[in-house]
Amino acid sequence: MDLIIIIIFCAILLTCVIIKISIVYAMLAGLILFLIYGKKKGFTWKELYKMSLSGVKKTKGMLLIFLLIGMLTALWRGSGTIPAIIYYSSNLIYPSSFILIAFILNAIVSILTGTSFGTAATMGVICMTIANTMEINQVWIGGAIVSGIFFGDRCSPVSTSALLVSTLTETNLFNNIKNMIYTSMIPFIITCVIYLFAGIFYGGGTNDVAGLDLFSKAFVINPLCLLPALTILILSFCRVNVKWTMLISIFISFIITLVVQKINIYEIISMMFIGYNTIFSDLAPMIDGGGVISMIRVAIIVCIASCYSGIFEETNILKFAKDIIENLSKKISPYGATLVTSMFTGAISCNQTLAIMLTHQLCIDLEDNEKCAINLEDSAVITSPLIPWSIAGAVPLATIGAPMISLISASFLYVLPTCRLVAALFFKSRFKITEKE
Repeated sequence: MDLIIIIIFCAILLTCVIIKISIVYAMLAGLILFLIYGKKKGFTWKELYKMSLSGVKKTKGMLLIFLLIGMLTALWRGSGTIPAIIYYSSNLIYPSSFILIAFILNAIVSILTGTSFGTAATMGVICMTIANTMEINQVWIGGAIVSGIFFGDRCSPVSTSALLVSTLTETNLFNNIKNMIYTSMIPFIITCVIYLFAGIFYGGGTNDVAGLDLFSKAFVINPLCLLPALTILILSFCRVNVKWTMLISIFISFIITLVVQKINIYEIISMMFIGYNTIFSDLAPMIDGGGVISMIRVAIIVCIASCYSGIFEETNILKFAKDIIENLSKKISPYGATLVTSMFTGAISCNQTLAIMLTHQLCIDLEDNEKCAINLEDSAVITSPLIPWSIAGAVPLATIGAPMISLISASFLYVLPTCRLVAALFFKSRFKITEKE
């Protein structure tokens, strides 16, 4: 019966994707389904309520962080921080190496902002515009952009996915980032080599980058605008609590928006909640957004998914799946089992957040918390964008105007899990040989 309930839930999710209804409705329907099934298994409504609440309590700290991220992303737009990063970095334009440059630029902006969608809407759009002007292959440039935005989204100290993994596994965010840097070094180098050669063979023949002066018309661009981003980098390096790091960056951004960009206090406060909106229509698709309101949807998804977590834990609905995964881990290593699980959860959940939470729930017993955290980062976080019907990859591609086939050239998203899986299987095999001897 447990399997039937899970199948019904998967069908609801896929139906919403097919008919293009918000996945929030599917998750609410799923919550009702699991509550009713829990009642049928003999639990009282009060017990089910406590289960749901216990799941939400585990991620309650994230709701404040979502609030801060919303404010930060709006103020980084209004203060000219994101425009300044794009404006200064746009000078690094060379046709033959631009596919590699696009990957690196999007990775940098994504690390600083902690958002894959936000990076795609800013640096991603800029890179695609430049690529089209230079007549660079859209499939390769689209893949490079997707690789870059999720490279940063994975290991940024202000990334919602990194914060979610840290919260779920009860691990230290900065220790997780250190582990992520370690596991991504070789894949990053391999990806850079791939994009360097791709640029040599598929690079364009013109160096015209018209349109980048839009930012200098709409914003006062000077080095001061980079201070909020530098603050994030410096304080994160010093391992300052992420909430204080964001609060300090928000304060500096507020002052720069007021003094440098000459925006009044009322408009700044409004911007923090409803997002930044420019008066320049040509620039709007690239810079508008942010604000507390932009985080409401992801906060709702996390809250509902947290209710699932509490219900699953107490009712053992997923026990049959956990047994299968545990047996699989003995054959292809705990990481291999986590990777396979993440592909399945990503396919049925159609978004990164729920894929992370479901994968964690299913693989929580395979390894200790710290290893579980890095396994999630190297699986569910970066495989979700590779699923064509998942919003994790579809939205960025639609934003930058790249074809769906660009996912084939999102090299980093393939290279990292491949390297991890090969390493996991190698060490597992080596251990067995040593054990026999």
